Amino acid sequence: MFHPSHFTAVLLFALFASTVFGITQRDTPARMLRYGVYCFTLFVGSAIVLSWLMFLIAR
Repeated sequence: MFHPSHFTAVLLFALFASTVFGITQRDTPARMLRYGVYCFTLFVGSAIVLSWLMFLIAR
């Protein structure tokens, strides 16, 4: 059975959500790819920043 870590789950969610956002929100393939990568970066970056903030608050 596949038991991903929290970070792997975040990466999978970011991948699938950014793919859907890129396809549905832009009209040309180049813009779809660029927007998908942008959304993926924001998802993963915000997850990392928020996890560090929660870690520092909990200390």
